[in-house]
Amino acid sequence: MSTSSATGYGSADAFVGRRSDDWRRLEDLLRRLEKQGPRGLSIPEVRSLGKLYRAACADLLIAQSELADAALSDYLNGLVARGYARVYDDRRIGRVQVFDFLWREFPRLVRRERWLVAVSACLLLGGALSGAAVVTLDPEAMGLVIPDMHQARTPEERVRDESFEEPAKVGPAAVFSSFLFTHNIQVTFLVFALGVTFGVGTAALLFWNGVPLGALAAQYHASGQGLFFWAWILPHGVVELTVVIIAGAAGLLLARGLWRPGQRSRRAALVIEARSAVRLIAGGMPLLVVAGSVEGTISQVHAPLVPYAHKLAFAGALFLVLMIYLSRGGIERSRKRLSSIKIE
Repeated sequence: MSTSSATGYGSADAFVGRRSDDWRRLEDLLRRLEKQGPRGLSIPEVRSLGKLYRAACADLLIAQSELADAALSDYLNGLVARGYARVYDDRRIGRVQVFDFLWREFPRLVRRERWLVAVSACLLLGGALSGAAVVTLDPEAMGLVIPDMHQARTPEERVRDESFEEPAKVGPAAVFSSFLFTHNIQVTFLVFALGVTFGVGTAALLFWNGVPLGALAAQYHASGQGLFFWAWILPHGVVELTVVIIAGAAGLLLARGLWRPGQRSRRAALVIEARSAVRLIAGGMPLLVVAGSVEGTISQVHAPLVPYAHKLAFAGALFLVLMIYLSRGGIERSRKRLSSIKIE
């Protein structure tokens, strides 16, 4: 590059000295994006790419008008051209953001709010234990804690009617899966939205959703059909209940903003907490797709077609994958980013 003098910005050398670090950073981000694709950058790096690109555009104008340095202008023109091709490729950047959110940001957010997740889980578990206790201590109260749709048949009748040798038709299973997905979304959003009642509605709904689960478990175990029950519930339940618990934590986040606004107004605190709460809900949506698909298919196929042991093994594997994802997702990227921080 030439080092001619210029008015307003000093020499080209001084200009390059002040701006070269940003240009190298932009080159590095562009190189990674071109080589690794959308997965090569995190969300903060994508934002940094946009800022560095805009700054390089301004530098190009300075190089062309103020510095009149042809070599510098050619270099910046090439850099800006590369940046334009990437910054305005909305489809690629959008995939980067979605992937980074689901793989890194969402599990990190779940871990950050782990205490609220634990409280939400305890409320659901408390309801399940209460439902089981009611059925165990007073079987005649079963009608109060078990949904009507499960009272039409005894556990023995359900096991007899739903044990078949041939697989169910795909059409009805797909329709049922779609219905379950819609229902699960409604429950998830309701648990979350009731956080605006200072958390009372969220806590009550979590507890009440656990009651029939515990009551049914106690009923099936008392009838000697406990294995059928868990093989029926767990394949989809390990994911579905996890999402409900996370939605409960999102609702409690809203409640935290209302109960503990700190130096802010309750409205301002609610808005701030709602940003994280909405992201918890958004991250749970793909998991509900998985839960609805499993519930409408695998969960409805019973022995002898699919042995109970196989269904329980599937549920265990799904739970293990889910826990690894929530407990480890984003950790590697976080460490890399921390190690790359440069203190001026």
